Amino acid sequence: MFDKILIANRGEIALRVIRAAREMGIQSVAVHSTADADAMHVRMADESVCIGPPPGTDSYLSIPSIIAACEVTGAQAIHPGYGFLSENANFVQIVEDHNLTFIGPTAEHIRIMGDKITAKDTMKELGVPCVPGSDGGVPTLEDARRIGEEIGYPVIIKATAGGGGRGMKVAADASEMEHAFMTARSEGKAAFGNDEVYIEKYLTTPRHIEIQVFGDGKGKAVHLGERDCSLQRRHQKVFEEAPGPCITPEERARIGEVCADAVARINYTGAGTIEFLYENGEFYFIEMNTRLQVEHPVTEAIFGVDLVREQIRVAAGLPMSFGQDDLEINGHAIEVRINAEKVPEFAPRPGKITQFHAPGGLGVRMDSALYDGYSIPPYYDSLIAKLIVHGRDRPAALARLSRALGELIVDGVDTTVPLFDALLAEEDIHTGEYNIHWLEKWLETNLQD
Repeated sequence: MFDKILIANRGEIALRVIRAAREMGIQSVAVHSTADADAMHVRMADESVCIGPPPGTDSYLSIPSIIAACEVTGAQAIHPGYGFLSENANFVQIVEDHNLTFIGPTAEHIRIMGDKITAKDTMKELGVPCVPGSDGGVPTLEDARRIGEEIGYPVIIKATAGGGGRGMKVAADASEMEHAFMTARSEGKAAFGNDEVYIEKYLTTPRHIEIQVFGDGKGKAVHLGERDCSLQRRHQKVFEEAPGPCITPEERARIGEVCADAVARINYTGAGTIEFLYENGEFYFIEMNTRLQVEHPVTEAIFGVDLVREQIRVAAGLPMSFGQDDLEINGHAIEVRINAEKVPEFAPRPGKITQFHAPGGLGVRMDSALYDGYSIPPYYDSLIAKLIVHGRDRPAALARLSRALGELIVDGVDTTVPLFDALLAEEDIHTGEYNIHWLEKWLETNLQD
């Protein structure tokens, strides 16, 4: 087992890893920009190293600075958290070249799953169901039009190297193909330096269902059920729950076994999430995230496992501490992402926290790096907290969420808490009758200025 690990991240996820390491008797090293000198993850770690000025490119994305921090502190492994360098295959290779351990999958697996076309081809070969679409990149508008006719409209054009909703455009019919195709290419080029796109059938009322998988890198893997992440705004998740309110035990077992078998066959290491669109009882692969997800706590809640602890164990060469037969769902869990944003514009509102009080009580977990007097820097993502609740069933979890939101105090900045208060008054939320388009449509007629 490692004696010391470095966390190449910030905020609540850095705290999450520090806590797991401390419970395992492992020392932690926090890295930080000058803007994060007073951040909670810096205060909580056993050691800290400043790695640069505020812009992420000059600090949290600076590979030489992170490697140097390992060398000066004697850290033996690096946990990337999520975002930043967590899915950067080049970073993983450099880590390994410096005789350090990356707590996560191999560079090869990150490369395969980081390219949307290669990932889809790989999953097809492994027996994972995929959305009908192009076989690889689509080089010309003429090709795009031909494929659109073959698979039927509407279609969605996606940048091969895309993510976060960028480089994605829908063509409802043939007349919209040219604009959607050219726009997706230009956005892909601008955002990712790659204008290659591919085309898929656009499902009209799907849900976003993702399967948590975990592998030991030696041919053994398990699945930990699904999460429903259908409530999204601009392709960004805001409300996640497990298990999915629309998924039957039979469907869960079927798709879970397919996913676990797929990652076992490629000797995948650590935590990963295979994401699907789900419609009319069918699952369609869209991408795999080769890292810990923001919403991993809801899975931890219903299965009673510590995914970060397991990541560290497997990276150290130890066997997984549970098998598929050990994993049984207990109750229901929900997570809401609380951002420092003003509703309804959702404009970032960084600033000084004048008062902070986290909710508590049975079945309530608050993952946050906030404290009284903390100044939220304007340089990074606006996520400031994750509120997770767990109950014996979905109605109990929703009631607990409402209660916990009422206890939460974050003064000094605007937050997205009013969004969740409003959502909990909606019947569709309580019945679970929503899809990936529901929130956008709801916002068009609610929470207006």
